Amino acid sequence: MKKVKWMIGMLTLMSATAFFVNCGGNDSNNSDPVALTLFSLTAGDADLNGATSASDVAQDAAIVAVFSTELDATSATSANIVITNTTESMVVEADIKVSSTSITITPTTSFREGASFSISFGSGLASSAGQTLSTMVTRTFSINGILVPDGQVAYWNFNESNAKDQQGTNDGTEVSMTYVDGRSVDAGKAAKFDGDKSIIEIPDGDLLIDGADFTLSFWMKTESENHVDANGNNVGHFVIGLGAFYGIQYEVFGNYDGAKFAIRYEATDASTGAATTVTEDMWFPSLATDAATGGWQGWDYARSVTADDMAALYLKDVWTQVVYTYDGVEKQGTLYYNGEKMKSVDFDLWPDGDTKRSVAGLKYGGVAPEVVNELAFGFIQSRGGTLWDTESWGGYDFTTANHFKGQLDDIRIFHNALTAAQITALYQSEKS
Repeated sequence: MKKVKWMIGMLTLMSATAFFVNCGGNDSNNSDPVALTLFSLTAGDADLNGATSASDVAQDAAIVAVFSTELDATSATSANIVITNTTESMVVEADIKVSSTSITITPTTSFREGASFSISFGSGLASSAGQTLSTMVTRTFSINGILVPDGQVAYWNFNESNAKDQQGTNDGTEVSMTYVDGRSVDAGKAAKFDGDKSIIEIPDGDLLIDGADFTLSFWMKTESENHVDANGNNVGHFVIGLGAFYGIQYEVFGNYDGAKFAIRYEATDASTGAATTVTEDMWFPSLATDAATGGWQGWDYARSVTADDMAALYLKDVWTQVVYTYDGVEKQGTLYYNGEKMKSVDFDLWPDGDTKRSVAGLKYGGVAPEVVNELAFGFIQSRGGTLWDTESWGGYDFTTANHFKGQLDDIRIFHNALTAAQITALYQSEKS
């Protein structure tokens, strides 16, 4: 009888235990779902989830994110996972694949060299149990190197001690050129101009400048010592020219208190409606003013820089990155030194009925023999032109003319108007 009672007791205990298990006594079956959190984030060998932003990410790296629990693959979409090129304000398209707790994000094109990026996981990302991120998760990283935006059509870096175009076929003819160590080890070689005869001539210059949108970027270091005329007076530097103001020119003034671009633009004659061209100077002297403070009409921005600072910071015996852009939609030209905006001109600010309100883009307008369709580095025009041929300051054959004396490097031409952010990024990546 005791044995029967004992067996009944054991059966009762077993039943109670089973009931307890089925009703939630087992924590593994009845606890709350695991919260969705980011466990790790890598791009190749680079840790993107560390305390500091990674800078050694490979251009072709895929990003792998590992989370705390299994993911709902349908929630891993481009709406919830976004890579942004923050330097150029562009979303990076990518393929997204989910495997259990991990997501592999592979950009459809390589990451831009020299650019900074962010990757964000939105609150719409969910686990298979329905848990979502409590807040957006964002991490940043960058790619080493020099940022070169889209649209570049020509590039001379002189690293091979010649005037070869690294982007295309716009190789130059060299006269009295030497090549020396540039502004830094990473920058390689620079072209050195002697201030007397040195010149590089690029054929078919119109193909390089003509168009609605344009950017010219280059590094320059003038050399002021013994750069004088026949009377011993300081002379200016004709740094770059395509038929002078018949195309484009950039010059530094002899006392280093300013510089200017002179540029020819395509336009429509306001009185006849016929196609024409006009010239406008991007003049940037010391203590510059805009139209609202006494400057020339159309100058909508001008940074005021003293004559001493203009020379010491930008124009006299120092390396400076010079950039000019023209945006055909906005009808605006902008000058930058060392990644910072210095001056801009807005053609929409000219009065109604003025031909300059119709400016559409850059346009070479030269006619031989006065000028020749060759882009010159080191002078205002190529040797073939006759413009100012007899002027002591403007004739190539005068050794004391305004020949450029100094160094040029990393000359780039784009057929689009780079943004301020792109110009700053290009400067930051090239300056080291």
